[in-house]
Amino acid sequence: QVQLVESGGGLVQPGGSLRLSCAASGSIYATGWYRQAPGKQRELVATITKRGTTNYADSVKGRFTISRDNPKNTVYLQMNSLKPEDTAVYYCHAQSILSTSNYWGQGTQVTVSS
Repeated sequence: QVQLVESGGGLVQPGGSLRLSCAASGSIYATGWYRQAPGKQRELVATITKRGTTNYADSVKGRFTISRDNPKNTVYLQMNSLKPEDTAVYYCHAQSILSTSNYWGQGTQVTVSS
């Protein structure tokens, strides 16, 4: 079975921090994080290759850090200096090792508000 489990979302004040985790199991690799705010399209936040090469959206560069632990098949997103505009549902994305299939986590809500 393929499984992609997210955790770590919540409610924080502006300037606060959260750490999201995405644990993958089965023949898939977690590749990065996307987010979707109400009324907006899902957008890329950060990606990471198996070797550790990273890419960030300009809006989060310098504030967010993506990392991975390959033996645990887990990807993390450390979010610092959070802003209200970061409020969204955050989704972990994964790709199949054996095919072109894509997978999404269940989504975790991040709300930044006073």
